[in-house]
Amino acid sequence: MAKKKPETQPKQTYAEYMRLLDPILAEKVEYIKKIVFDSDPELAVQIKWNSPCFYYTGVMKPFDPKEYKRDLIVIHLNKGYPMLVFPSGEKVDDGSGFLDGNFPDGRRLINLKTMEDIKAKATSLQKVIKAWVAMID
Repeated sequence: MAKKKPETQPKQTYAEYMRLLDPILAEKVEYIKKIVFDSDPELAVQIKWNSPCFYYTGVMKPFDPKEYKRDLIVIHLNKGYPMLVFPSGEKVDDGSGFLDGNFPDGRRLINLKTMEDIKAKATSLQKVIKAWVAMID
């Protein structure tokens, strides 16, 4: 007798994810989404690793999927505020020290505790995103 395939859970959509967030936190995430989307028209968002994840939708050369070259930014909601994780952030030379951390796996972070903080860092965030997208091959 053939084994029955396990049922897979449908992926959670961004809208479903956002409906479950505290409204103040959801407002911050939506503002970050606007900043990211204003940076490049070929960026999109999905729920990956149980978090909003911004990824590049354009054409790329073939690569090992375990390199996560398409994934640019993951928003971790750390203690009630957004922490942006750039999985390969070490590759981007932002020149200002805007990206924080020196992790062996190459990731870099930005903590955005208040809406004022998010707005104040919007231009620097867009510069980093544009520099990263320009490096994509």
